[in-house]
Amino acid sequence: MNLTAQLNALREEIRGLTTTERARRGCDLAKQMEKAGEYEMACEALSEFWPDHDGAPNLNDLDEATRAEVLLRVGALSGWIGSTDQAAGSQETAKDLITQSIELFQQAELSEKVAEARGDLALCYWREGSYDEARIALVDALDSLREKNNDLRALLLIRAGIIEERTQQLHEAMRFYNEAAPLLDRSEDHALKGSFHIEYGLVFRRLAAPENREDYLDRALMEYTAASFHFELAGNTRYLARVENNLGYLFFTIGKYDEAHKHLDRARRFFFALSDMSMIAQVDDTRARTLLAEGQIVEAERVARNAVRTLEKGDEQAVLAEALTTHGVAFSRLNDHSTARRLLQRAIEVASTAGDLEGAGRAKLSIIEELSSQTPAPQLVSIYQSATELLKQSQDPSSSRRLIACAQTVIDGLAVAEAKEGELAGHAVKDLSWASFRREVRKAEKALIERALRQSEGSVTKAAHLLGFGHHQSLISIINIRHKDLLKTRSIVRKRRRHIFSPSRSLSE
Repeated sequence: MNLTAQLNALREEIRGLTTTERARRGCDLAKQMEKAGEYEMACEALSEFWPDHDGAPNLNDLDEATRAEVLLRVGALSGWIGSTDQAAGSQETAKDLITQSIELFQQAELSEKVAEARGDLALCYWREGSYDEARIALVDALDSLREKNNDLRALLLIRAGIIEERTQQLHEAMRFYNEAAPLLDRSEDHALKGSFHIEYGLVFRRLAAPENREDYLDRALMEYTAASFHFELAGNTRYLARVENNLGYLFFTIGKYDEAHKHLDRARRFFFALSDMSMIAQVDDTRARTLLAEGQIVEAERVARNAVRTLEKGDEQAVLAEALTTHGVAFSRLNDHSTARRLLQRAIEVASTAGDLEGAGRAKLSIIEELSSQTPAPQLVSIYQSATELLKQSQDPSSSRRLIACAQTVIDGLAVAEAKEGELAGHAVKDLSWASFRREVRKAEKALIERALRQSEGSVTKAAHLLGFGHHQSLISIINIRHKDLLKTRSIVRKRRRHIFSPSRSLSE
């Protein structure tokens, strides 16, 4: 039976039922529709108790547990619809409603419902980019899930993995997904299985290009294929479109731009039909990055501008920060450096305010990469040191690779500034500040390399992959030239084994 038929059947079945029974039946159907991505129909299932989407739900004549259920469903839907419509303040409203439901569930000692509600609360924080708060909500949710419910536990673990992936804690994300995997073997929930595969694939995609791992790329494609299969069975068109967007991003990162555009075209058509403004903007951001990589700068700026305009209307601050960064890079390559700097600085502020430290760090690196010639050397050093601090816990190889590359950019900028000062003075530079700045940058670079060597137990090859280098000789050169004292941390060269990536195999087990 399709969802429209279920909605019509509900209207027939609830005639003669009590108010509480009607509310419970409506909540059950709304939850099913929500899992299928049909948010407007889910609202229709609750229309008796939530006639005005801008107002509070009607809880009259309902018992405590049913009031809590209605508040949870209305809160969850407020969050989803606020995201698709990019409605300002929607996540705050959703959090308030869900928090009220948690209080009622706790009073009724319904620990499983408390866990479910906290999982939905975490989604609201995630949309805002408040990742620490989302993480806390999920820890509390898993702790409060006392009774055995494999599907709910798997859902919470998947959401915990999402938070760790968004904050570049990729190995932590893998740990959560690997814990969820056996629970899903016993599940018949195709929407849940699809969510697992799309997020699992995203971690492999993040690791594939920076580490030059074709096996990770193949695994990401397999996971996306599995996600599409399950979302089709679940009837969730919205998430099928998300898979297409993820495929577009994957092909962009490996330089297959024609393939990227094909998938992005499909994703955008799906989201346009669904009027999902948030995801249309995110597709546009991916498209703009692809166009930048192709050298189509004018078109990239136009598409990035559209993404920013849409996201500025809503609450999804971390996503907005990413779009602002893309837009800033586009203006930099159009040689409008003042606008580029303003946009990148705003991206830093938006991400920092939301608590997305990784996003702020990446925006700072973009200033170094795009505007080093227009930025005074001391300021470059300050930006680099700040970016290093923000990204010091990142497990994303691309972030480490960018930090190493930016270190060289800053050092080169210091050398140029030093030479210019020497020319102006007409003699050797007396001010030793440039040398001290250079030492600070190299100190940060050394810390990154030292951490990678420690994690790889002294293997330069493995450390190079962790740092995103295409070949370990690049790292060896940096160590030999700039950090000779790290030579002693290298492991003794042994006969190469058949599986040179064996320590990383646990990621996919």
